[in-house]
Order: sequence, then C-alpha cells, then structure tokens
Amino acid sequence: MKTHGQAGEYRAALDRAHAHASGWLESLPARAVGPRMNADELFAKFSAPLQEQPMDAGSVVDELARLAEPGLMAMPSGRFFGWVIGGTLPAALAADWLVSAWDQNAAMRFATPATAAAEEAAGIWLLELLGLPAGADVGFTTGATGANFVGLAAARAHVLNEAGWDLDTDGLAGAPKVRVLVGGERHASVDLALKYLGLGKPAEVAADAQGRLIPGALAKALEAANGPAIVCLQAGNLHSGACDPMAEAAEIAHRHGAWVHVDGAFGLWAAASPTHRDRLAGLENCDSWATDAHKTLNVPYDCGVAIVSRPEVVRSVFGVHTSYLVNDDRGPGDPFEKVPEFSRRARGVPVWAALRSLGRSGVAALVDELVAHAQAFAQALERMPGVDVLNEVVFTQVCVSFGSDERTRKITARIIADGTTWMSGSRWAGKDVLRISVSNWATDDDDVTVSLAAVAQAIAAEDAG
Repeated sequence: MKTHGQAGEYRAALDRAHAHASGWLESLPARAVGPRMNADELFAKFSAPLQEQPMDAGSVVDELARLAEPGLMAMPSGRFFGWVIGGTLPAALAADWLVSAWDQNAAMRFATPATAAAEEAAGIWLLELLGLPAGADVGFTTGATGANFVGLAAARAHVLNEAGWDLDTDGLAGAPKVRVLVGGERHASVDLALKYLGLGKPAEVAADAQGRLIPGALAKALEAANGPAIVCLQAGNLHSGACDPMAEAAEIAHRHGAWVHVDGAFGLWAAASPTHRDRLAGLENCDSWATDAHKTLNVPYDCGVAIVSRPEVVRSVFGVHTSYLVNDDRGPGDPFEKVPEFSRRARGVPVWAALRSLGRSGVAALVDELVAHAQAFAQALERMPGVDVLNEVVFTQVCVSFGSDERTRKITARIIADGTTWMSGSRWAGKDVLRISVSNWATDDDDVTVSLAAVAQAIAAEDAG
C-alpha cells in the first residue's frame, strides 16, 4: 500500500539534513566565525539554470548544504557577539524540527489543538517568569518588530476608542492625532512599527547618558498637548543595555491617559532573573510588552513575543469572524487573534521546549550568565591600554572605543577579518564603537578568553602598523 507522502523519500532527505546539521554544529567550536564568500559570489553558484527533470530530495539537500556552507555566518558559535543575536538551545532546535515536520498552520485552536495548547502554556509560563499580569494575551510573531507592531496596534485602537473614534469603522482618515512619545535612544523597530501603523514620526523625549528616558522630560512633553497618546519605553538599550525607569514613567503616562508600551527585545528577560529584575521595577504596570525569544531565550529564528494586558483590545484589532473559520469564542481565544498573520508556523512550540528544558532556575541562570560574561569582557577590556568602555555594563551589552573613530574602525575591521570572534561596529555617544552583545547560551569562559585575546591581537597589529 502506498504511504502518504512517500515516507521513504522523506526519510532519505531528512537523514541527509540531519547529517549536514550535525556536521555544522560540530564545526562551530573550531571554525572561523565569519562567512568565507559574499552574497554575489554565492548567487553565481546558486543560480545555475533550472534543470528540466526532477532531482531526488536527498541530492537537493546535499547540494544546498554544499553551496551554502562557505556563506554561513557562525551565529550559533559561542564566539559570535554581533548585533543582538542568540543561539539555539538543543530542546528548542529539536522542537523546531518537529514543528516543520508536523506542518501545522497554527492559527486556530479547533484545527491545531496541540500547537495551540503548547503556545498557550508557554504564554502562561512567560507571564509568570516576567512578572506580568495573569490573563494578558500572548502572541508569537516573527520578532520584536512584529511584537512592537502588535502592542502599538492595540495601543492605537485603545486610545482612539477612548477619544470616541471607531477605528474599525472609520479608519484613520480624519481621526484625532495620536501622539507617540519615545525616548531619544529607542530602537528603530519602534519607528518601523509606527510607520506600518500610519502614526508617523514619534516625538522624542530626552534621555540620559546611558540612553534612559528622563521622566521629568516625559511629564513636560505630555503636559504640552492633549489628546490620545502612547508612550514607548525601552527595556534594554541597544548600546548600553540600560532600561527606562518603568514605574515612574508609567505612572506619569497613565496620569495623562496614555497607553504604555515596552520594547524589550532582549532586556525584558532581566525580569526573569532575581538578580536583575529590580532594573525593571514597575514593568507590570505597563499595558503592552514586546520581546524576542530568539535573542536572550535562545530559540531558533524566527520568534518574537507580543504581550497585551487587555485581551479584548488586541483581539478586536486582529480577530475576524467568517463562515469558513471555526472560532474559539471562549477563554484564551485563537492564536490568529493575537498576531498580524493568518497563516504561520507554530513559533511558540520551541519556546515551550526551551522553557521546559530550563525551568525557572535555568532561565534565571541563563540571563545571569550572559550578564556575567558581558561584565567579564568589560573588566578585561578596561585593563587594555587605549581602550575605553563607554557604558555602564548593567546587562549584556558592551560598547568600546579604541580612541579615535578611525582607530576604532580599523581595529574592528581587524577583529572581523581575523575570524576568531565576531563583534559588530556601531556609533554611540558621538563615537564609533565596537559593540559586544553577549546573547548565546553556548558562550563560556573559554570563548570570552579567546575572544579577548583576538581583540588584544588586533590592537597590537594596528599599533605595529
């Protein structure tokens, strides 16, 4: 009897994928971090004329692995500290493979009850770990940009409704102006989400030297005009790792009738650690929150988390009722009512697996270890001649200057070219900087030591001319 989907063909392809994936993971401790070929060079190899006849699946997998290998960045390596990119916990990676094999369109509780239940459980665990209100809706998006979009879409609907405007019926044309106030050092993903929502450019509120919004400046900005308003706070500044003063800022915003949204792409996870959660005191008093699970929690790309304290608001924005959908009108609601996508993979299942594998203490230990490694980097770098650590290293970010902008750029280029470690360049506090973001569960003391030696070697080489 013919089996559905030709199980043998699947097995051959999956066996080859498993072999290549295992080889990739085994190569990480020793391989250079950066790719060996650029996108133009790789395109020439990938874009051979499409053949006339089919090719067996196992051969396709072999070819894909062979062509891609020289263009892969070793982001899962313990020596990768670029941008803010985590690795992948073993349980989360394996769960993600199952998600692909199951191939569930994780939109409706009725159609895909297993993935819906796993995501709902993961959402409850997240609320407990982060100290956020029980009963808030949790949706799984592509990343923090999508999660910010969800939170700000809910905010837009709520503040306009409070102003007597029916957004669903009348749209934005002619609606009261919604003021959006952001710290002077918010992440660009907030601006993107506002652009998608038609809310335009936000008003900047002054921030201190570490990028934290100044509450007094927020109060003055809110007092300067009336009407619907949204305040965006930040948990984890991109360069310093600092957090806005949540309790004070939220109290000021709510006093003026504003919705408070928190962009916590990586820094929201500080709330899961008893050691670091005081930095986010008052977090629970906000109205919506966004974070990435593929950063600090270390699940595979892609996975963002959108949390909204008022389920009825977010479901009114993204929910829909039609004759061909079987809606769940009770309790937790359908997954599609909490995110912008009708069709999506079950991103929350690897989150369930990551949290189940770590437990409460493991999540806290993961956060604490990332911070400890960042602080170890800072302490060692400060002892190197001509190196200036520019930020207070309160979380996982370290920003370094090597003197002049030109010297900083040259040393950064040498570090990247060497391949032992990867640390990205940026500009902050009026200076070009080397930015070290410690986000990978796999980073250990040896990785820090080897990476510091690579930095010292790059400095020495630059000074030798």
